[in-house]
Amino acid sequence: MGARRALVVAALALAGCGGGDEREAIPQPSSPATINFSTPDFKDGEAIPAELTCDGAGREPTIVWRAIPPETIEVVMIVDDPDAPDGTFTHWTVYGLTGATGSGLAEEGKFPAGALNGKNSAGKDGWTPPCPPEGEHRYVFTMYALGKPSGLQAGAEPDAVNKAVEGALAHGRFTGTYERG
Repeated sequence: MGARRALVVAALALAGCGGGDEREAIPQPSSPATINFSTPDFKDGEAIPAELTCDGAGREPTIVWRAIPPETIEVVMIVDDPDAPDGTFTHWTVYGLTGATGSGLAEEGKFPAGALNGKNSAGKDGWTPPCPPEGEHRYVFTMYALGKPSGLQAGAEPDAVNKAVEGALAHGRFTGTYERG
């Protein structure tokens, strides 16, 4: 049995143990966590401000990244809600970003020229703001550094974007939470 499969089996076995939070575990990328990836809009693990959700203007968060490995060809970002009632809901995918500068800024979600938006789980291109039906949900922002072009075209489906980041050189991650009041 491969190491990855053994980890999945172990994780599933532990998930079956009683007590505590029964929410789906956040999938872990297989690449090293070396990208410094964050937002000035909220701290990792804290609540997402209402202005970034369906209860506010629903604007895109500002995204900041640094320490992209020098051999990076393309940078990809995925935002998922693993607590959605019907399974993981993808809120945003962005790809086609160059890794040449080693860093970047997307002020209020406006990425540099060349960036492409993929479809989210609502079937629309770009950002779908958090709007959980009930309870607190986690919104996992992950950025990947790829050593080869993704080959993704504008409007790619979430599954295609997830497949494109397999074998990434590096990743960075932060999580926000939101519960409707």
